[in-house]
Amino acid sequence: MAQRVNFGKLPQIMDLPKLVDIQTKSFSDFLQINRPENKRENKGLQEIFKSVFPIESSDRTYRLEFVNYSLARPRYEIKECLRLGVSYAAPLKLTLRLKSKSETKEQEVYLGELPLMTETGSFVINGDERVVVSQLHRSPGISFEENVHPSGKRLFSARLIPYRGAWMELVFDINDVLFVVIDRRKKVLATALLRVFGCEKDENILAAFCGLEKISPLSSGKLRKLLGRTLACPITDPATGQIIADRFEKLSEPVIKKLGAASRIEKIILLKKDVPEILNTLTKDRTRTKEEASIEIYRKLRPADPATPEAASALIKRLFFDPKRYDLGKVGRYILNRKLKLKHGLQERLLDLETLNFAIRALIDLRAGLGKTDDIDHLGNRRVRTVAELLQNQFRIGLARLERTVKDRMAIYDLENMTPHSLVNSKLVSTVIK
Repeated sequence: MAQRVNFGKLPQIMDLPKLVDIQTKSFSDFLQINRPENKRENKGLQEIFKSVFPIESSDRTYRLEFVNYSLARPRYEIKECLRLGVSYAAPLKLTLRLKSKSETKEQEVYLGELPLMTETGSFVINGDERVVVSQLHRSPGISFEENVHPSGKRLFSARLIPYRGAWMELVFDINDVLFVVIDRRKKVLATALLRVFGCEKDENILAAFCGLEKISPLSSGKLRKLLGRTLACPITDPATGQIIADRFEKLSEPVIKKLGAASRIEKIILLKKDVPEILNTLTKDRTRTKEEASIEIYRKLRPADPATPEAASALIKRLFFDPKRYDLGKVGRYILNRKLKLKHGLQERLLDLETLNFAIRALIDLRAGLGKTDDIDHLGNRRVRTVAELLQNQFRIGLARLERTVKDRMAIYDLENMTPHSLVNSKLVSTVIK
């Protein structure tokens, strides 16, 4: 390997810092080769294999489980690899367990040659030293932005960026209606998305953002003190069935007179505070249940496909509630906690209703002049993607292909000929790593 020689006359005051430490430590954490197999943390290779396995057959008869992985010694030392023109790599082997109702088979499977990092942070590929450069990319989390409409009106938006999965952008239109743009494609009403995340009824949404106040018993004196307040629910005369006042209508003198005439009305529900953005969005929203909201989102994202409750539910689950497809990442969760003042653990890496509610509130506050927008070019909103993360992403691609192949082979092979070795095609992973 190269050795640094100093030809300077002045003495060296301090040693140069080891600038490749971030790369070597990242790769070491990725492999966890010095840790016992049963004490490895859920990160790097361990996290990838645990996220893909177990793999089940379509009829759930067979189940392929991950036990552990191991790296054998490299065939050649670094200097030999440079001299012979070969790669400095170690054989990666998985111990897999195939379970069925009648028996269990455990077997070690060769997955391919994994390139190893040298002490200087480089890789030796076919006798040449190569370096994987760390990438600077947009950090996962949330960022608040401002645009100006051609009419001159300021429009605010919030972008929820996961580490892996569908992007989500909360945007206001010119009429102060709040929309969500999912995966940079179609936009849907934000209240429809809230229903999908569990805030199903209008009353739940109003309680979360406006607050509700029940007024009972009713008297003309008490009602006159509430003049100008907004009704959360429509008021109907029980005797005639006639609507006295619609929802989101202001409590006025004519309404109070009608309430006095209708003696059987015992209570009314008012908003504690008006949030026009939420009221405008609810007024435009035609969905009333979680199922209706799921179908509405499905129609927007898959306009050519027939919208059924099952297909809509499956799409929503794939987009937001499947850890294999959606992951905020530790950095994303940390930034969400910091900006939205949440207290979620860093391991809670799926988007939840509370996070979505707080993001919408922060955007509404920003529109009201509270808070500030983010500069997407600021280095505080970017992060370094190290070699371990880049390798991890490549492994995910290869293992996703492997998962599909294993499921296909489970449907074809019979139990007598089926083994972990026969199910796994190692080339699907090794070609991606190379």
